[in-house]
Amino acid sequence: MALRLINSAVLRQLVSQLPKSAQVGSVAGVHTLDKIGKREIVGYGWNGTACYADRVDYPMPAVRFREPNNEINALRTKEQGDWKKLSPQEIKALYRASFCQTIAEVQAGTGEWKLHLGVALLFSAAAIWVAVLMNLFVYDELPVTFDEEHQKAQLQRIIDLEMNPVTGLTSKWDYENKKWKN
Repeated sequence: MALRLINSAVLRQLVSQLPKSAQVGSVAGVHTLDKIGKREIVGYGWNGTACYADRVDYPMPAVRFREPNNEINALRTKEQGDWKKLSPQEIKALYRASFCQTIAEVQAGTGEWKLHLGVALLFSAAAIWVAVLMNLFVYDELPVTFDEEHQKAQLQRIIDLEMNPVTGLTSKWDYENKKWKN
């Protein structure tokens, strides 16, 4: 009995702390409403959240870009009338109150590829320098068996011993004529 009273008291306290304008059925709605401030919610939003993002694939965000002020409110009341009475500057101000960027500005390149290319080239140059320095200071000289005379002697030994005669190197040697098969 005492546990039920404590649980109901805690539950009432939690409910009283919730904001009055929370979105119904959305746990995230409680948190996003605090983040958007006084900006208007004008649509469903990307995945149903009240957030702003300039995206080409989702051109209509859920909230306006700027919070309303006296100038924007005056333009919005003027907007309710005839649009021909609005100047181009007022139309642009209304647009910029709702959106941060135009679609053309969103699609414009940022030049970020230059940074990625520069970093990739920097790492490539560092790798080349490490390889060169390793060859100079770490690795020993090549063994004497790498010179042409020793390689010819090794090839002759392979032919003489008839190593791997079915599919290997000696399968291409003609033992009767003592020359390579065509």
